[in-house]
Formats: sequence, structure tokens, C-alpha cells
Amino acid sequence: MSPVPSESHQEALLKRWQAAWPEALNVWSKYTRLRDARLCTRRVEAAKEGLDGSFAMIRLNDQSVVVDLETVAELGLDDYALEILAHEIGHHVLAPGSVNEQFRLLARIRKGLPTLERHAPMVANLYSDLIINDRLQRQSALRLGDIYRRLSEAQSEDEKKGSGQVWNLYLRIYENLWKLAPGSLGAHKGDESLEGDAWLGARLIRVYASDWLVGAGRFAALLLRYLVEDEKHKKKNLIGRLLDTTGAAAGCEPQGGLDIDADELDSAKHPSEDAAVTGLEEEDAAEDGASAHDKASGPGGGQKREPYEYGEILRAAGITLSDHEIAIRYYRERALPYLVPFPTRMVADSPEPQLEGLEPWDIGDPLDEVDWLQSVMQSPRSIPGLTTVRRLYGHEPGVVKERRPVNLDLYVDSSGSMPNPQHQTSFLSLAGAIIALSALRSGSAVQVTLWSGKNEFMHTSGFIRNDTEILRVLTGFYGGATCFPIHRLRETYEKRTKEQRPTHILMISDDGITTMFANDERGRSGWEVSAQALKQAGAGGTMALNIPTGWEEQTKGYAAAAYAQLKQARSEQGWDIHAISRLEDLVDFARAFARRHYA
Repeated sequence: MSPVPSESHQEALLKRWQAAWPEALNVWSKYTRLRDARLCTRRVEAAKEGLDGSFAMIRLNDQSVVVDLETVAELGLDDYALEILAHEIGHHVLAPGSVNEQFRLLARIRKGLPTLERHAPMVANLYSDLIINDRLQRQSALRLGDIYRRLSEAQSEDEKKGSGQVWNLYLRIYENLWKLAPGSLGAHKGDESLEGDAWLGARLIRVYASDWLVGAGRFAALLLRYLVEDEKHKKKNLIGRLLDTTGAAAGCEPQGGLDIDADELDSAKHPSEDAAVTGLEEEDAAEDGASAHDKASGPGGGQKREPYEYGEILRAAGITLSDHEIAIRYYRERALPYLVPFPTRMVADSPEPQLEGLEPWDIGDPLDEVDWLQSVMQSPRSIPGLTTVRRLYGHEPGVVKERRPVNLDLYVDSSGSMPNPQHQTSFLSLAGAIIALSALRSGSAVQVTLWSGKNEFMHTSGFIRNDTEILRVLTGFYGGATCFPIHRLRETYEKRTKEQRPTHILMISDDGITTMFANDERGRSGWEVSAQALKQAGAGGTMALNIPTGWEEQTKGYAAAAYAQLKQARSEQGWDIHAISRLEDLVDFARAFARRHYA
């Protein structure tokens, strides 16, 4: 490693690298536009930009490139400004290119690393580097191979002995790609198995150069056993200095990543089993390649990730959020396709024409348009075009009364019979999100109460229009016993005035909702509280319950008593009860409910 560079050397280095930036952009296209690279002359300055461990990195949230010139000089890479800058630009224009593509890349890599998913950011970085460097070395004649040679030369003997198999395989793939002699980049020739895998890796990079997402899972499957071996022997190498995309999505607002691509589930086959890579059965390989390209172009079949997997992908991309914050974003994004359209206001013309004044009537105008009275009042002698006039009419916009949609008072069950929305998909939380966000979109206010036991509940601070706070409550979890907090319903409506906007009460639960008819802590009957709440709310009440569709006919069994209470609530108090036999069907209910009340 070179000694610490002097200040004058750093200033000269900065000017050379600044001059190389436009040329690096032109390597990809003369139309490539990015903000100027952030070239840091000191490591402390680079650390403030978020660069740690490597000598360069990208940020996808502001399309930036950051380079630590002090480390560059120490590694002896001063003369490779064009190569390094063009490589970093390649991450923005080719792989991954965007936050969504980074999510899709990491999802595929994780599929190929069972039990070692924590290494997905590193493997994704190595894979995208191979895609970019092979293109720059072959098509633009840049000296990417020399950079790896310099890095290998900078290793001490102890470091070389301790280099892991992943590092060795990685360099051997480059040597195969560029037809270099074994060891010319610093790799040592491995056994027959490693040499075969290096050949497969090189073939994979070439075959999937244009459809690099398709090959990502296969590359991870190729590296898996070498990662296991390195972990077993606790090997270390230079890979950490090359990781420039592991935190690329830091600071980005998560959008995308929920959909599972059509080919993703079977994308992690080993390259030796891929006919497109091995060259065997070439006709089938061509068909498989075309099919994989079509599938990888977008989401397939409407399959969605679970919240836990979604959160792991976000964290792998560098987005650090708590499980609860991830759940909020997950259910917001998943609810968006089901929301009612934004309301529009149609303003009709007034049905009666409005007299605006008079204008001259001349020969050639319709005779019936002459206003003879006004014409004679202007002059007793009628001279067409001079003294004759006609009336001029216009139209005024009609008056449209304001539509005031009802508020929503939402109660969602979070007892032990319900899933934790932060770990797996909770269709109760999703249905609540669809309805609540639709209500907000129409101009209503929403109050949400999440409940499990009598003293296990959380709620918004009244009727609010803050979607984040609403989703924060909806994505909470208790998982305890079932006991509806009847005092929440009582306190909401006991002091309600007629001037307040009418409210619809919605319960999402199962047959445990009947605990709301028990006496409250004051000894007051829940039936009485429920009836008063419906009356004061003024816009009715609905129950969406996870119960069998034929619940009304069931008169025996453990749930018969609860079903009898539900029939009583419907007949005596007017509750609109919807039986949802599968929790997944809550989404259809929520969409229909939102359109009925808020479209």
C-alpha cells in the first residue's frame, strides 16, 4: 500500500479526476447526465458522505457517485480515474440502475443463498460489478483488469494466504472472461471443481449480459458453497474494498419490491443446470432464455412478498427501518391499487340562459332574433344594422352542493387468532388500510382502534387525516385474549353532538366481536352501548367477520351462542354483517365497501 499522500498530491489528483468525469460519462453515452461526482480528498470527508470500507460508492436516492481519493492513492489507483468513474456510472445506467431494480436483484440473490441470505448485498455487488466490468473491458477497452491486478499486488503474503475461495473464484471468472492466464489477476489456480465453476460463471455473465436480472439467482447459487467454505474457515479478502452498492438505496423512500416476478421462484438454479449457460440442448436453451426474459420484465400472477421478506430486502438495500415502519410502508403500498379514485367535482351550466345585453341586428341575421321593443325605444325609425338590436345571452355555472362523505370509525381485531402484520400478511390490516386510505382520499376523517384484550388496545388521537398515524395503529399487534374494549365505543359517542359529521362504524374481527355485548367496567350493558353508538354515529354500522358463510343456520357447536348474538345485533340494532369465510376475501370486501361509501 502506498504511503499517505501529501496535500499537494491530493489537490493534483482531485483536478485529474474532475477532468476525467465528462469522459467517463461519454463512455456510456454522450447523452448520459449525472450530477458531478463527489470526490473527497480525505477519508474523513468521504465518511461524512456515507462511504466506509470501500474507495467508491453510489447513492441511488440522489444519483450520486462518491470517491475517497485518499484511499485511491494509498491503493496505487491514481491513474485509473476513467475506469473507476465509468464503473460507478455503470451502476446508475446499467446495473442496478434504480432502486426498484436493486430490490428485484436482491430478491433473486436471496433465493440463491438459503441460510446465508445476509450475504446477499455483497453477492449482488459482485454480480453487478462483473456485468459492468466485462462490458467496459471488452467494448470500451478500459483497463479494469489492471485494477484487480493492482489490488492483488497490494496484498501482503499473509493476506494472500488468507484469501477466501469466493475472492479466488471471483478473480478466476474475470480471467476466463478476458482470456487471461491463470493467476494473472492474482488468483491461484484451484481444483477442477473451482475451475469448472469459474468457467460457468464467465459463461453466465456473457449469456445474461442483456438480461442480467435473470442470471442473478444463478450466480448466487454458484457462489453458495464457496461462501459456506469461507464462513467455515473464517477467510477474509479484499472484497470489502470493492463493495460500492451495498448501501446504495440508503435514504430512499421504499416503492416497489412487493411484487414477486414470474420467474423469481425458480431463478436460483445452479448454472450447471442451465442449458443456456452450458450450451447443451441449445434449442431448449433459446426458448428458456426468451421465456425468462419475458417473465423477468415484470411482476407475475399478482403474487406478493410477505412483510418479513419485504423488510429483509429493504435492509439488504441499505434502508434501515424498524419492523413497524416497514409494515406501515408495506400496507400503504399494497393498498394503493384498491383505493377509490380521487373525487372530481362536475360543475354544470345553469339550465336557464342569462340576458347579458344587446348587440346590433343586421341584414342576414335571423329575423326572429330582432328585439323590436328595444329597437323602437332607441329610434322610431328602424334602420337594419343601425337602430335594430337583438338580445345577447350567456350561461352561468350551476351551483353544485358539496358532497360530504361520512367519517369512519374503524375497530380491528388483534387477538391471538389473528396474524402479526409485521411478519406475515394480515388481511385485516390490509382491508383496514384500503378502507381508511379511501376515506381519507374522499375527504373524510378516520379513527382507528386496534384491540385484543380489555386493556390491550391502541388508537389514533380521535378522528384524524394523518395516514401514517392511521397505518401505525393498523400495523400494531397484541396477540392476546379476545375482549372488545367497549369503553372506547362508549367514550367516542356519549358526548357526540348533532353538528358533527355523520360517522360509519366498521368492525373487522371474527366471532370474538360478540364480547362487545358484555357489560362494561361500569356494569352497563354492551347492547345498550352499541345501540347508543349506532344512533349517535348517524351513518350505520358494518361488521366484516371471519365466520362461515352459513353461520345463520348453525344452531349447535361452540360458536352457536355467538352467532345467535350476531343475528340479534342485526335484527334489533341494524348492524350490516358480512361473513368472510377466508381472510383473503377481506380485500374484495374492503374494495367494495370503499366504493360504496367513498367513491
